Amino acid sequence: MKFSVNDLNVSSFNLPQSTKMPLNEVHMIYTVECSFTDPTAEDGWNVFYSDEKLPALISVRGFLTSQRFKLSEGTRSAPTCLAVHTIASEEILESIDYRQNGGGNFARWQPMITNWHRNIYGGVDLFLNVTNDQGLLISNESGDTLRALGFQVLHLCAIGLDRTPMERWMAISGNLADSVHLLSDDGVCIYVPMGSQLQSYSI
Repeated sequence: MKFSVNDLNVSSFNLPQSTKMPLNEVHMIYTVECSFTDPTAEDGWNVFYSDEKLPALISVRGFLTSQRFKLSEGTRSAPTCLAVHTIASEEILESIDYRQNGGGNFARWQPMITNWHRNIYGGVDLFLNVTNDQGLLISNESGDTLRALGFQVLHLCAIGLDRTPMERWMAISGNLADSVHLLSDDGVCIYVPMGSQLQSYSI
């Protein structure tokens, strides 16, 4: 299957200036992904997650950015919900502040959660805000398809929590075109934002 770079507007990640920089001198990406099993309760779940849980998490010292996404196109086994956070260190997820603000669980919604994975990826800069007319492209296999389309690809390696998947490759599309949906045939999942990125005042 052939793609044309002209089909997509290419956006870039802010990558670290040096890949040799120690992990404790740069930020980490904390991802939470899952699927929600009760369609009749999904509206309430989304209100809880977007209006209560994410604002509570971004108030935790060391949480720098937070943004939610939903699966638009992808493999059948892919989680349908994704949250991407930038955090200052892995220890934040063990803090009392994190636990008191709902970290590590989904409260009364937990029984409706499946395919739940939490991962920490190290040695990266602040995650970019993905706007409503953009998509977050993710492959757990390789970055070859994304690079072939001309994307600047962020390669993430897991350093904590579930480490599932151990590696993943991300890119941000520009204005979504019809042809972007063909990426799912090559194992690329396409997530669209469920609101703007929340940012800590400490950035």
